[in-house]
Amino acid sequence: MDIKSPRPGLQAAPCVSAAAPPACHDRRHGHGLKMELSKSQDLNGLEQAAGGPSRLTDICGSTAGSTMASVSEYYAGKCVLITGATGFMGKVLVEKLLRSCPEVKALYILVRPKAGQSMQQRVADMMKCKLFDRVREDNSDFHEKIIPISSELTQPGLAISPEDVEKLCACIDIVFHCAATIRFDEPLKHALQLNVIATQQLLSLAHQMHHLEAFIHISTAYANCNRKHIDEVIYPPPVEPKKLIESLEWMDDGIVRDITPRLIGDRPNTYTYTKALAEYVVQQEQHRLNIGIIRPSIVGASWQEPFPGWIDNFNGPSGVFIAAGKGILRTMRANNDAVADLIPVDVVINLTLTAGWYTAVHRPKTALVYNCTTGGINPFHWGEIEHHVMSSFKRNPLEQAFRRPNANITSNYLINQYWILVSHKFPALIYDLILRLSGQKPQMMRIFNRLHKAIGLLEYFSSQDWEWNSENMSMLMSQLTPEDRKTFNFDVRQLNWPEYIENYCIGTKKYVLNEDMSDIPAARQHLRKLRNIRYTFNTLLVVFIWRVFIARSQMARNIWYFVVSLCFKFLSYFRASSTLTN
Repeated sequence: MDIKSPRPGLQAAPCVSAAAPPACHDRRHGHGLKMELSKSQDLNGLEQAAGGPSRLTDICGSTAGSTMASVSEYYAGKCVLITGATGFMGKVLVEKLLRSCPEVKALYILVRPKAGQSMQQRVADMMKCKLFDRVREDNSDFHEKIIPISSELTQPGLAISPEDVEKLCACIDIVFHCAATIRFDEPLKHALQLNVIATQQLLSLAHQMHHLEAFIHISTAYANCNRKHIDEVIYPPPVEPKKLIESLEWMDDGIVRDITPRLIGDRPNTYTYTKALAEYVVQQEQHRLNIGIIRPSIVGASWQEPFPGWIDNFNGPSGVFIAAGKGILRTMRANNDAVADLIPVDVVINLTLTAGWYTAVHRPKTALVYNCTTGGINPFHWGEIEHHVMSSFKRNPLEQAFRRPNANITSNYLINQYWILVSHKFPALIYDLILRLSGQKPQMMRIFNRLHKAIGLLEYFSSQDWEWNSENMSMLMSQLTPEDRKTFNFDVRQLNWPEYIENYCIGTKKYVLNEDMSDIPAARQHLRKLRNIRYTFNTLLVVFIWRVFIARSQMARNIWYFVVSLCFKFLSYFRASSTLTN
């Protein structure tokens, strides 16, 4: 779901009503059985009929792996509800379900109508995306399985109509909650509404779904970034969500903005703060719903599926890569030796789908958390990323680059500020001056200011390391058949980082900037022209310095002659030593 929505005051999370369903009841262990059971049996009756809890687990496949359906077989005939389906991860989830689970019955997606564009138009535009080319080749009518539901995360009851509520409660088997605001600088009230209250309301709706087998919540590995070692557990929340919501409800935006730093404490932004609260909210339902929580780190372009390097936005590292490739970004404050915990989007989606299968079939007694990260399994560092990004964009340059790609990473604040002044602000002022003189609107300084703000929000994550436990991720992999491991691959040990970064950079060129790969020769020629301009400028600068400072000062000339003489003597000595050696 699109997250750029209006920002009304906080809304409480009432239970979403429906015409058909009865009062909420415990379905925690009531689904996934491959046998006919009386609808009147309660949980105790089910356990007794199956020979107690351990026997029930056996029937569901926890210990009888040979009788368990594969992941794609499990989703056959299922109705799936997806929030955030028009976002980056949501689109990849929809595509993967349609392609690898072709027998899935229907995908219900919550969509917010935009001004000037209806819900149906937004979905139609989404399905025209190149991302769905492989699905389109296999089944040209795949769009018939996608059923949009009008919704708005900031409204009571998610603004879902009573008719749609009744429809969803009658047919949904599994929920994937991907919708959230991912803006780091989101005002606390709005972040709370989208990430916490909307999750509460979706859980209220889930309680009324007659056939719900699993509820999968997408969180973030940085929800607990105030800790250095993060296990696959739900940590105590920084504050009771209900109390926070009630407290902020009566405050105006100015007061909330003033107290936000005190509230979020040692977390860097409202995003990580509210995602931690949302995890706690979801965990509170673990005794009534089958719940799984996925914690991806920095989600990047696809690794393998549906094709390498697919990306459709400027968020996170993508915008930084493009700025570096265009020659706009020349310096960034980060720790070269810190692990850059990138995770390909298809890895996250494959883990999400298999976690949905495992949660529904095995029904763990408590919510399982999956830290979906690479740092502890296949680490790659920011210094290595800088090297490979620069190398890739020099081989496959972006069109109409501002300067040749040549970015540097430093952890020193003063050095970074020096290079910002010399390599960012000074060239931007000159360029804007040229634009003004030619009668055009200046824009480069505005671009650099936006870039500095975006990089500043990333500094917290690019300057330090975390350790994530990933035992549940390994456990889940061990539960898959060899065929499922291939179809739903999330084994990041197989990830070749230099190849991935190369495809990532090419992906930003092809899919974000919509540049044609056939124009690379012209882009290389443009880089050569920029190189010649740079050499010419440096030569003129040396001549200017000579004329202004050296040629007019006897002391400067003496120093200059001394340095030249010293260099000449050194070269003569080196040449003589080489001759004697020979």
